[in-house]
Amino acid sequence: MDRIELRGLRARGRHGALPAERELGQEFVVDVTLGLDTRPAAAEDDLSRTVDYGSLADRLVAVVEGEPVALIETLADRLAGVCLQDRAVAEVEVTVHKPHAPVPHPFTDVAVRIRRSRP
Repeated sequence: MDRIELRGLRARGRHGALPAERELGQEFVVDVTLGLDTRPAAAEDDLSRTVDYGSLADRLVAVVEGEPVALIETLADRLAGVCLQDRAVAEVEVTVHKPHAPVPHPFTDVAVRIRRSRP
């Protein structure tokens, strides 16, 4: 299976379990790795036979900027669902980074990584 990766996609959202997170919002960083067969697109040099990652980025940002959820696990699952809407995608790995999570100690990152595939 081939891979297309989109890393470091940034968007502001209001996700979190704490009221301040919902009120103030914060930046989230999203990485997706799509599993698909890129041979048909490569053979014909045809964007319509693969994933348009610019369009995908727009849809992912809309989810991050959209309806708030309490958990980044939920956000990651929603983002995976968006990726799997593309019929070319057989599986996806999504990582949601929350670099400004309300953790009362020095840290570099908080992230949730999930994998989803077609049934």
